[in-house]
Amino acid sequence: MEEERRNVPFECRGCWHVWEEEYLVRRIDDRHGHETEVWTRHGVAVPPPSPGAICPHCGCEQATTFPAGYLARHPELIPPAEPVGPDPTPLLSPVPKRLYR
Repeated sequence: MEEERRNVPFECRGCWHVWEEEYLVRRIDDRHGHETEVWTRHGVAVPPPSPGAICPHCGCEQATTFPAGYLARHPELIPPAEPVGPDPTPLLSPVPKRLYR
């Protein structure tokens, strides 16, 4: 029996939250000589990750998966550990003020 840890990246299509979930994948031979994979999280058998996962941030059921290692190649997609506060810079209109007479 082989075991492999896999981190699967997800992105929510509702709020664009990005996260990873860790799975333990076991490859076992069934009683008929075929190899199969059993995916587990926290010791509980679960279905393999697929589009339609539930976002832990907003509850949307339209999250999508990325290929393995995607977030390692695109660290700019990983949200900061602490939420970013609002920008204190006031918004300035690009349209000049018009004087009425």
